[in-house]
Amino acid sequence: MSRLAQTHGLTDIQQEILSTVRDFVDKEIIPVATELEHRDEYPTQIVEGLKELGLFGLMIPEEYGGLGESLLTYALCVEEIARGWMSVSGIINTHFIVAYMLKQHGTQEQREYFLPRMATGEVRGAFSMSEPALGSDVSAISTKGVKVGDEYALTGQKMWLTNGGSSTLVAVLCRTDEGHPEGTAPHKSMTTFLVEKEPGFGEVRPGLTIPGKIEKMGYKGVDTTEMILDGLRIPANRVLGGTTGRGFYQMMDGVEVGRVNVAARGCGVAQRAFELGVSYAQQRHTFGKPIAQHQAIQFKLAEMATKVEAAHAMMVNASRKKDSGERNDLEAGMAKYLASEYCKEVVEDAFRIHGGYGFSKEYEIERLYREAPMLLIGEGTAEIQKMIIGRRLLEEYRFQG
Repeated sequence: MSRLAQTHGLTDIQQEILSTVRDFVDKEIIPVATELEHRDEYPTQIVEGLKELGLFGLMIPEEYGGLGESLLTYALCVEEIARGWMSVSGIINTHFIVAYMLKQHGTQEQREYFLPRMATGEVRGAFSMSEPALGSDVSAISTKGVKVGDEYALTGQKMWLTNGGSSTLVAVLCRTDEGHPEGTAPHKSMTTFLVEKEPGFGEVRPGLTIPGKIEKMGYKGVDTTEMILDGLRIPANRVLGGTTGRGFYQMMDGVEVGRVNVAARGCGVAQRAFELGVSYAQQRHTFGKPIAQHQAIQFKLAEMATKVEAAHAMMVNASRKKDSGERNDLEAGMAKYLASEYCKEVVEDAFRIHGGYGFSKEYEIERLYREAPMLLIGEGTAEIQKMIIGRRLLEEYRFQG
């Protein structure tokens, strides 16, 4: 194990899980990640291995066939997986957001129907808030769910679905005006629908089309897609929690888990970049000695390691806060903001240490350099995180005048 980013106070079971995951990453992910990424190939064999390890059920309660582990355990596993290949951690992230939302907000029937099959990976989750025209402005959602008898008809266009093609269950946020009079605040007229579908592209069920993969600069392998809803009929018992108008709060609760995940991914990618940089610096010679012996490189390594350690500590703190049952939007926002920014900086420093070779696709750092930017925007941009942090600080430090 590396000296950096250690987590104190873990149980024997947590340590055993992390050791198993790290071993899997070293043997099954790192050796093939760059080749698969360059081909933009879905990592089927890796995903099957994660299923065998039980990771798709890591946070799902034991009564539904999962391991019943904490958010901290999950985040530390994500950190290890992202260290191997960030795209694989993305495959797990949206699955766990949906599983978490079901566990926290689903009806008993919904939990019993979905969670056991999600624990095995038979049902794979994705979630959908964003649309082509709204970006971070969730209140501007235009996709609508209209009550038609005992069903709802969903119509609209969604964007940036991670696992859009490979998933079989999508949590979709829509506007439902029924029961909410005109003038109701936008966030109080939103509903989360649980949409089942076949994996693949094209029309995956009547009224639901997944057009195809979006071509991206990085974050390859995992399928990122649009989703078109054209009068898709959904039974009323597939409203998450059974009541309309609660979708915004349900999604925001899930996004807090997602932000911890993105922070963990940033930590994992930064750790790998540091490993590559410190290793290369001891192999590459200039002016008669390894470049690691040049003071300028040592300064870079010192800054990189400090950023890895700081980001990890904040991610662990945000995870433990959520596990305690306390509100953690402040901590999750800080962790996501810091970890993603530091990840970009650590990756760039490792890239600089590699010199011209860092620009070659033969070297792993080239892949990390294209992957890190996704973390700057995933689950909310830095600016969104600052807004969340600022508002929460003003709540905590309200001026008493």
